[in-house]
Amino acid sequence: MDISYLWLKTIHLLGVVLSLGNIIITGWWKNMADRTRNPQIIAFAQRQVTLTDFVFTAGGMGILLVAGAVNVSIHHMEYSSKWLTQGMTMFLLSGLIWVSILIPAQIKQVKMAKEFASTGVIPDQYWKLCTTWNIFGVIATLLPLMNLYWMVFKPQ
Repeated sequence: MDISYLWLKTIHLLGVVLSLGNIIITGWWKNMADRTRNPQIIAFAQRQVTLTDFVFTAGGMGILLVAGAVNVSIHHMEYSSKWLTQGMTMFLLSGLIWVSILIPAQIKQVKMAKEFASTGVIPDQYWKLCTTWNIFGVIATLLPLMNLYWMVFKPQ
């Protein structure tokens, strides 16, 4: 096995660990903060959710995308193989959910959190966005978890 393949695979897995780990932990901490109903705790957690998504989730996804694409390219893997097509499809669907639904919801929630941290009143719109964020967050988390199967077992 070529050493470049193993290094690129290691970098790819680092991206997976950073992004998937952050996705799961972020959902947990955000929900635990929301359960307190304490505006200051929720505001702090909401800022951190948005920050860590940009740093770890997006950063990890960038790392795994680049390392995976380079590995496929230089080692002449078939982009049309079932495992790779399925994997890329799930990756893109999860990314689409993040970009089109979750990140916009988080940005709105951060803006609201700045206000309710000082007023102490959490608007109903915040809780509606939480419901949306939770539903689509679960879907966007299950997709990369299912992707582990395709990437590890590589079914034909």
